[in-house]
Amino acid sequence: MVTNSELRVFTWKLTELIWLAFGLLEALIGLRVILRLIAANPGNPFARLVYDASYIFVWPFLGLTRTPSANGAVLEISSVIGMFVYALVAWALVQLVWIVLDRPRSATVTRDTTVVEQTVPTRVRETTVVEQTVPARSQNQPRV
Repeated sequence: MVTNSELRVFTWKLTELIWLAFGLLEALIGLRVILRLIAANPGNPFARLVYDASYIFVWPFLGLTRTPSANGAVLEISSVIGMFVYALVAWALVQLVWIVLDRPRSATVTRDTTVVEQTVPTRVRETTVVEQTVPARSQNQPRV
């Protein structure tokens, strides 16, 4: 039996793997966009590797829009759209994993409130009253 905390750890690690995979895919397509934008030599082995590896992921979007170019530099807007779509797919997949695999920590939440009357001892402040008798002043004496 899998505990709730083990399932949460598994779910968290699975979502992290999804983000990692789609992050690497985004980086590959982004590198393709940059290489095409700076008119990298397609005969170069590194550029060829990037173009070939990313082609499988961008071909559904190729031809979606016009591709502006000038002096060999190409802005593949369709690849940028593909990056956006793959980011959206990654987000939706992560949300789906959380919805399917995540379990609440408890089936029901109950809150009990207990009111306890407690008498707090009050402090009595003792004061000492000292009575003093003041001799009466006669009417003819001046005030000091």
